[in-house]
Amino acid sequence: MTKQKTAKESMVIMTEMVLPNDTNTLNNLMGGRLMHWMDVVAAIAAQKHSNRIVVTASADSISFKQPINLGNVVTLRSQVTRAFNSSMEVFIEVTAEDIPARKKIMTHRAFFTFVAVDQNGRPIEVPEVLPESDEEKDLFDGALRRRQLRLVLAKRMKPEDAVELRSIFNLDVK
Repeated sequence: MTKQKTAKESMVIMTEMVLPNDTNTLNNLMGGRLMHWMDVVAAIAAQKHSNRIVVTASADSISFKQPINLGNVVTLRSQVTRAFNSSMEVFIEVTAEDIPARKKIMTHRAFFTFVAVDQNGRPIEVPEVLPESDEEKDLFDGALRRRQLRLVLAKRMKPEDAVELRSIFNLDVK
């Protein structure tokens, strides 16, 4: 198995058009449909990185600040930001475009975590991520803090063990 892969090797771009069946009564894209699309695009990126079957382990909070309207073209871009043993953090950025009005806006960003598994569903090792661009390096550098925060919130890590988060929890103050 390759020990390292670049972040851009996992990049996936998926495009969807918001159709009537995708909308709520206000003619906006339903949140569940968007989360489904985000899960799909992120899973493909994780599969490209690991060359394995992947399962969703977590999805960070997704805020619905900007509605996506009926007829908009939605572009979802994802790539693996960092790998930890068998898990991978995937960054997803969503934009909505009103083509006739020539308006394009970034609507959502999120981080999902996937675990690569073997044919029996057991976690399996994945390659490390080699970030190249400044954005990839920033995402890579922040991934350990985000991972520790996820683990603390899930009560799978004690706050005092989250070395990257010590200042947030005021654990360095004596």
